[in-house]
Amino acid sequence: MVKPPSLFRYYPQPHSELILHRAIANKQQICRERELPRHRIGCADVTGQQVGATPAHGPRIAVLVGGVGGARFLQGVRELLPEADVAAIVNVGDDAWMHGLRICPDLDTCMYTLGGGIDSERGWGRVGETWHAKEELAKYRAQPDWFGLGDRDIATHLIRTEMLRAGYPLSAVTEALCNRWQPGVKLIPATDDRCETHVVVTDPDNPGERRAIHFQEWWVRYRANIETHGFATIGAEEAKPAPNVIEIIESADVVLLAPSNPVVSIGAILAVPGIRGALRTTAAKVIGVSGVIDGKPLRGMADECLSVIGVQTTAEAIGRYYGARSATGILDGWLIHSTDTADVPGVEVRSVPLLMTDPPTTAEMVRQALDLAGVKP
Repeated sequence: MVKPPSLFRYYPQPHSELILHRAIANKQQICRERELPRHRIGCADVTGQQVGATPAHGPRIAVLVGGVGGARFLQGVRELLPEADVAAIVNVGDDAWMHGLRICPDLDTCMYTLGGGIDSERGWGRVGETWHAKEELAKYRAQPDWFGLGDRDIATHLIRTEMLRAGYPLSAVTEALCNRWQPGVKLIPATDDRCETHVVVTDPDNPGERRAIHFQEWWVRYRANIETHGFATIGAEEAKPAPNVIEIIESADVVLLAPSNPVVSIGAILAVPGIRGALRTTAAKVIGVSGVIDGKPLRGMADECLSVIGVQTTAEAIGRYYGARSATGILDGWLIHSTDTADVPGVEVRSVPLLMTDPPTTAEMVRQALDLAGVKP
């Protein structure tokens, strides 16, 4: 028997049911029901467009992204097409409540990376970060003690949480936060609703029993080094795509799947009802980029996730996992590294260098993806 997710033990949500629903927009799409007034919290302008935005030129591009690899891929998109209409649909499966704050790791990684505030050596978190708050929380023996919030990073979480509790959906909050960072692309959460990845594991405290833990606990605390049985997306059944997500996919000239984790990044986005269907029916070509080279993930622990669902860590296996749109899948084209080979029935495969060493190099990857889709930059 699977015990309830440890969300309720480690990640307390607001106590009031009304506040809970308003905070993470689980059951009410607040922004769709009424027009919110212009409102400022700190530096965040809730309703304004990004400062200095200029009319878009070039193809309309939708990119499904998550994690460090997705953020770096977006740098290449922006490098190649600085004035194009680029919308990044970002994974929210990693999102969690920590110490009363709403944490959105993938949205923040994309925002900091594109805005010049990322710690480039780690690939996540703020550059020049300090950890005084984490040290103080440890002295109080606050839980979870395995997840660190940096002092600079906390400011983002404070603003986000305050705005969510004021009733703004995550998509509006993200737009407001981006007014400071000016990422150069539209960052849109896949959904405004709770849609978190949880992992079914053998309970470390009660061997022989299973329980579900939040993905962050599995990833950060246990480093995926625990007997694992599967993944579950909590809240997916009631989730709806964030405003304009479906329209962006439907009206795009090309849709790109970044070289992100296919299970807990791209897979978590596809778990939001309506998104997979939009990819299946859009007139645009859907081109995926492999995040695996010579049987190893570029970053992270995609191999651990793939092994749980019985998929080999190869470009061919991942391409087949996504599948062809001509059958029941989502791909028209599949970019793999120049040293790899792949046979994915119904999908055009192209081998090109996929090491994202810097934005210009990554831009060439994006150029190849567009070419595979028949789209000119």
